[in-house]
Amino acid sequence: MNNKDITAVITSFRSEKKIINCVKSLGRDINVIVIENSNDKDLKFQLEKEYSNLKCILSNENLGYAKGNNLGLSIVKTRYALIINPDAVVQHGAIDNFFSTAKKIKDFAIISPYIQENVKNSHEKIAKGISQVKNVKGFAMFLNLEQFKEVGFFDENFFIYFEEIDLCRRLIKKNKKIFLDTSIKINHDGGKSHEESINYEMEKSRNWHWMWSSFYFHKKHYGYLFAIIKIFPKFISSILKTIFYKFSRNKEKKDIYYCRFKGILNSILLKKSWYRPKIY
Repeated sequence: MNNKDITAVITSFRSEKKIINCVKSLGRDINVIVIENSNDKDLKFQLEKEYSNLKCILSNENLGYAKGNNLGLSIVKTRYALIINPDAVVQHGAIDNFFSTAKKIKDFAIISPYIQENVKNSHEKIAKGISQVKNVKGFAMFLNLEQFKEVGFFDENFFIYFEEIDLCRRLIKKNKKIFLDTSIKINHDGGKSHEESINYEMEKSRNWHWMWSSFYFHKKHYGYLFAIIKIFPKFISSILKTIFYKFSRNKEKKDIYYCRFKGILNSILLKKSWYRPKIY
């Protein structure tokens, strides 16, 4: 195994400042595919000029996390792929440690780096070293592509949120193995991959999609009635807070909670995840 056996896939949207650090941390020895969910030709030119090992594909529309990553994975030719967010930075030795773990556990589906977020979301006590887990965070995932032929990649009904949890669940159902390795270090800012000037529109989008994806995920895996029961308190809360912030004249808060309400409502009505941030 060597660096020619892995391709990094980065799905980004208006991440000009963050993605440079991410690509730089990956180095020049591994293949990199960037799916830019906008028509940023300047970014494409800048990245491909600086890095001969990088190919930047402009989607010309905001595909989201699931569909963007699937597009990148569809053109990967190597044995392994690294899904990584543009606001993540690979620490020294992380790629080598991945290969070291891959040699020890040849039938893995996903190996994830260790950060505190992983422990919080796996609901398991993580010992130092390599631990088998049920799910991992999607900001950085080492994929053994051979293990995905039966399962497929991300469910493209998700735009953002829950898609990696859904993927992990489908893998586990097919008896595939997911691991967390504390020797692999990747820093992640979390929710800061885009430029600051679009924070407000992105916050509305995040709230809409978090609610839509939450209902869709629970409906998909547990049924419609369970999803209704699960989401109902948040549905009522979003209505009450929308009304409260409307009368207190806090437009930003009102718009955010209205987006939460609309995300839940659209998912309950079985409508597609159509909302996109209004950025020009």
